[in-house]
Amino acid sequence: MLLVQGLFWFFSAILVIAALGVITSRNPVHSALSLVVCFITSAAIWLLIEAEFLAVVLVLVYVGAVMVLFLFVIMMLDINTESLRSGFTKYAWLGWITAAVVIVEIVGVVTAKSMGVDVTKGMAPQPEGYSNTTELGSVLYTKYAYPFELAAVLLLVAIVAAIALTMRKRPNLKVQDITAQTNAVAKDRVRIIKMDPVRDEVVAADAGAAAATPIPAAAAAHAAKPEKGA
Repeated sequence: MLLVQGLFWFFSAILVIAALGVITSRNPVHSALSLVVCFITSAAIWLLIEAEFLAVVLVLVYVGAVMVLFLFVIMMLDINTESLRSGFTKYAWLGWITAAVVIVEIVGVVTAKSMGVDVTKGMAPQPEGYSNTTELGSVLYTKYAYPFELAAVLLLVAIVAAIALTMRKRPNLKVQDITAQTNAVAKDRVRIIKMDPVRDEVVAADAGAAAATPIPAAAAAHAAKPEKGA
């Protein structure tokens, strides 16, 4: 039990330090890396409460996919940090309100014992053979199947909207106009021109140009040399 408490306070301290690094770092890449540390330490804390499925999903999905995507986007985009810093004070009041709410919640958890809440009892140990993944999957794909599918559709819509908003204002972008394509008329796209035949004149001009071209001496000697058997 002492080992579990020690690991909890150890990972909690790292989590708090990494969270402070996310909001205090001036470099967006450093903030994203600090957020990766937050996810990993949160997964470790979830392992301590036997939520192994959520811990594995947090590492594989958020750290392995989402944060890697964030890093690529941050490094590929030309972010104007000066404009971001200038608009930081505009939303400072919202940040202070959020911080105050979090502080009140933390104080309430710490002082819960003085309010008459029994905090001596921890989580009941799970029976042998219990699988957090099985229990979560059975609930997710039976009772909450429709909300799960709805969340997937919302994520797809968010991805399409993000791509559309990003690609809309790029310079020299070729955008497909479906209305113009469907309203296209053949006579506006193809023009047939009748011309007199000029094949004889072109052949004569090519022959005259070939005659006027000087032949190198080596080529002339090779042409004048009779072949064997002639």
